[in-house]
Amino acid sequence: MGTVVIALGGNALLKRGEPMTEENQRRNARLAAEALAPLCLEHTAVVTHGNGPQVGLLALQQEGSDTPATLDVLGAQTEGAIGYMIEQELGNVLPFDKPIATILTMTEVDLDDPAFKNPTKFIGKVYSEEEAKKEADAKGWVVKQDGKYWRRVVASPEPKRIFQLHPIQWLLEKGTTVVAAGGGGIPTAYDPNAERQLIGVECVIDKDNASSLLARDLKADFFVVATDADAVYLDWGKPEQKAIRSATPDGMDAYDFPAGSMGPKVKAAQDFARATGNRAVICSLADIPQAVKGEKGTTIFAGAGETAFY
Repeated sequence: MGTVVIALGGNALLKRGEPMTEENQRRNARLAAEALAPLCLEHTAVVTHGNGPQVGLLALQQEGSDTPATLDVLGAQTEGAIGYMIEQELGNVLPFDKPIATILTMTEVDLDDPAFKNPTKFIGKVYSEEEAKKEADAKGWVVKQDGKYWRRVVASPEPKRIFQLHPIQWLLEKGTTVVAAGGGGIPTAYDPNAERQLIGVECVIDKDNASSLLARDLKADFFVVATDADAVYLDWGKPEQKAIRSATPDGMDAYDFPAGSMGPKVKAAQDFARATGNRAVICSLADIPQAVKGEKGTTIFAGAGETAFY
């Protein structure tokens, strides 16, 4: 038995094109729990998850408010709601005496991170250029063009530290399956104008990046990135596409992956494999049990040798 960190993609709770109803999210949480259950029984497990669609919806609901909640508070709300669904559905498929806990997780960011000077993460609804610039002037936003529309953008800084690392470790030592670092964690920083005072930050943290940091800090035996693809592909969507079975972290550097989809997942897996020497796996949710055994998905680790394909 070892420790495994499983990062669930946003599709774990909301499939592409599905309405964001509680019923849909609950059904998908149930499917995720059924796929995760074998791993939670065989290993000490931490489950992380995305929150992009959920926090985006909450941000939209806030836009008409005179006192809108900040992104860190919206992130905390989604951590609680999504964690509740995952925790409850896992409890419905795991043995009655298997403890499960959701940890509201804060992630430290650096206010001097270069990402704050060039926000790139689109959130919220679309506007015309005139509307977007009017909203930006009124609310202090940064807006950028997104295709033929304009949208608000926020920074996506590097995660520096998981504040709740020790409580997560204590729970794992007691055999608890832990749900943590949802949505990359609640973005938090130290106030530069006060000593040891934490403040929330208006930004978003990449979920895979934060999950990789948590997996490294926990010295996990496996880091699993579950997505809607069954492996990492070269020439995705083309007739000559091929799936990578295994590669070293340096071997993956030979290829370019889209920044908006597979790129962050590959980087997160590389960072974990380089730091720990252990295996990182990128696979579909349904394939997790087989992927951990090397039978499916893409495995990245230092001892992989030459890049192998299916």
